[in-house]
Amino acid sequence: MDRLRTFLLGLPRRYKRLLQVATDIVLVWVALWMAFVVRLGIDEMANPVKDHPWLFAAAPFVAIPLFIRFGLYRAVMRYFGNDALITIIKAVSLSSLILGVIVYWYSNHENVVPRSIIFNYWWLSLIMIGGLRLAMRQYFLGDWFAAVQHVPFTNRDDGLTKVAIYGAGSAGNQLVAALRLGKVMRPVAFIDDDNSIADRVISGVQVFKPKHLQRMIDRTGAQEILLAIPSATRARRREILGLLEGYPLHVRSIPGFMDLASGRVKVDDIQEVDIADLLGRDAVPAQRDLLSRCIAGQVVMVTGAGGSIGSELCRQILGLGPKVLLLFEHSEFNLYSVLSELEKRVERESLSVKLLPILGSVRNQRKLIDIMRAWRVDTVYHAAAYKHVPMVEHNIAEGVLNNVMGTLYTAQAALQAGISNFVLISTDKAVRPTNVMGSTKRLAEMTLQALSRELAPILFGETGNIAQVNKTRFTMVRFGNVLGSSGSVIPLFHKQIQAGGPLTVTHPNITRYFMTIPEAAQLVIQAGSMGQGGDVFVLDMGEPVKIVELAEKMIHLSGLSIRSEHNPHGDIAIEFSGLRPGEKLYEELLIGDNVEATPHPMIMSAHEDYLPWDVLKERLEALLKAVENDDYARVRQLLRETVSGYAPDGEIVDLIHQQRRLEP
Repeated sequence: MDRLRTFLLGLPRRYKRLLQVATDIVLVWVALWMAFVVRLGIDEMANPVKDHPWLFAAAPFVAIPLFIRFGLYRAVMRYFGNDALITIIKAVSLSSLILGVIVYWYSNHENVVPRSIIFNYWWLSLIMIGGLRLAMRQYFLGDWFAAVQHVPFTNRDDGLTKVAIYGAGSAGNQLVAALRLGKVMRPVAFIDDDNSIADRVISGVQVFKPKHLQRMIDRTGAQEILLAIPSATRARRREILGLLEGYPLHVRSIPGFMDLASGRVKVDDIQEVDIADLLGRDAVPAQRDLLSRCIAGQVVMVTGAGGSIGSELCRQILGLGPKVLLLFEHSEFNLYSVLSELEKRVERESLSVKLLPILGSVRNQRKLIDIMRAWRVDTVYHAAAYKHVPMVEHNIAEGVLNNVMGTLYTAQAALQAGISNFVLISTDKAVRPTNVMGSTKRLAEMTLQALSRELAPILFGETGNIAQVNKTRFTMVRFGNVLGSSGSVIPLFHKQIQAGGPLTVTHPNITRYFMTIPEAAQLVIQAGSMGQGGDVFVLDMGEPVKIVELAEKMIHLSGLSIRSEHNPHGDIAIEFSGLRPGEKLYEELLIGDNVEATPHPMIMSAHEDYLPWDVLKERLEALLKAVENDDYARVRQLLRETVSGYAPDGEIVDLIHQQRRLEP
């Protein structure tokens, strides 16, 4: 059978069509002959071919041209679907109608053709021509089981993973067809909230109510659940995931509706459950005027363009119609990656924006000034920063030079170039920080706050003692963790689950705020369009999430159990490694309580204390000198004196400085 199938599939297309035409001629004759049998019976029937030769000649003469006209021989048998069945119904019905007209005009009194013959011929042709094509589709797919799995007393285990599909709508039905075609998974059940289709069969698969999940598992042996609800809200998806968490099933998902519509993914591109669904918060629609205010028709520069937030900012900025987009990045690989992605999109969507990839460091103020002046930049989004808490905690010099001085040099370059808008991407770790990273980000905020209050600040560093007229509107946007960013806990948990565990959590009570990268970037752009200068905007991050609960949910939704004292035979253990250097149990978004609403429901404006520029400038000079002299006791002292609420857990030690002290 396999050899025959291979032979038939390998035939040239014209031979396949000739074979189909010949088969259809035979089927038309058989259907016509059977029509006489059904009407007259075997005993009373004479030889219809001998009595009505003209009828047997006319039937294929009428049918085959119509079949050709309706495209029956252009259809690929392996992908034969509902549209082809409808086409067969139309072609057979029209050919039967024409044949009926011929019978009416040419039959005589001596040799009458019973009128019911035409009706019998019609339904028999439908069964034979349509049924044969359905049978051949299963044959060429090598998948007879899909056609007979509901036949009583038939049972076959083909070794494929059995999956239930949550959602019996159009996406679910497309997924069933794709899985059957791919032959990697076996769809065995639908789960749907619609009571009107409960216990019904759709696409050959029974539909179960959500409350009957255990019955479905027992009856079908399902091993996984695929979520086929691309248009459901995040709140609804969270409810569903909460329901599924209690069952030993690996839960995965198909992409969202917008990804499907844009063509970026296909309906059968199955992925792990989006962790954002566990947060259950739907994004607030963007305000278009805020999105485009600082971007449309302007020259925009993004520092740290290859990072998690920077690259997403570039993606969203690209769709808002900038004239030029400058990608400023110190990592060659990251810059190449984001540039390649954006260039493909520009070509695909025929965008008129000019992309400029620039390698460089935010610590090179002269280069920043040259770039901003040469390209007459209008808006800067400053996302370049070192953000990993333990890493910066032991590389203090780099943290200060990049996060504080890099922000200062970029801001001063913006002042000298006369840039209109400057937006700093900050972090919740800047609020009452216990680590160097948080304190440097707060110091970066204070730098912009101080500069924004000066009409003509005296610049710092090489350009010192020069007063620069301030035409730049500085704003800061502060938010918490973003899902899927480099160093995020979510990708780490995925890797640990795939490796068989354990999942490492620093502390049982540690909590964090989370937001998706696209939502954060969109809100950053909108927040940057508001305010008068010196504003600290805080994004509404929703409710904080306990990391250990997040770990437990990810284990359960992977179809695994937690190994613990109460369940020593579980699959994955959760281990507590202790807080890392500088890490806090709880993060905050506000230093004080002085906060007010803005026109956007997800953005708040915080009024934070700051130092005047002449005072802060002296502190920055002293901080830079202490770093250059490896005097980290002085660095610690200056950070504590300058940053409100900075309370380091212990001594801060730079690894290079520590090694120098150990050398003889």
